[in-house]
Amino acid sequence: MNVLILDGGSGNGRGGACRKLKEAALSEVRARGWNAAAFDLDKMNIKPCRGCFACWVKHPGVCAIQDDEADILKATVAADIRLMLTPVTFGGYGSALKKALDRSIPILLPFFIRVGGEVHHPQRYDGTRKILAVGTLPQPDPEAERIFHHLVCRNALNMASLQTETRIFYEEAGEEEARQVIREILPAAEVVP
Repeated sequence: MNVLILDGGSGNGRGGACRKLKEAALSEVRARGWNAAAFDLDKMNIKPCRGCFACWVKHPGVCAIQDDEADILKATVAADIRLMLTPVTFGGYGSALKKALDRSIPILLPFFIRVGGEVHHPQRYDGTRKILAVGTLPQPDPEAERIFHHLVCRNALNMASLQTETRIFYEEAGEEEARQVIREILPAAEVVP
């Protein structure tokens, strides 16, 4: 099993929680004998998407921007599981993860399909996709937590995820609590839908 870990919180003031979760995830993934590719998004050179659609019409599947996102896209295509770790910002992703996700357009095709009565883009590459996301918050915030869960589920639909799970981790919690959250969320990826 190949696991892609996107740490979207290392460099901001709230990154300590994401760092705890990433270390717990790497430990748990390795203990299961799985392969892991982890990226500290805040430390990478990832420019914002220009919306040029060159990845669809000029050079299909390849982004026109030459930066570190290319490595993330390769790992995304190879991954069975995508584990996203991010501070929850107004119910959404932190800026580093949002920017990386915006740049994932090359893994989609420019065509349209119907999914559950909605129009979506099909995936460029075959493969089993499972999306897991852990958002961090300073303290409980039911509205932000509800919005985060809904956002991840909607994005997972766009990413053709077969299994999607979210959890919230409160930033003051310790390393043992981080391990517990990871132990709770990883088994969801082993379930065959």
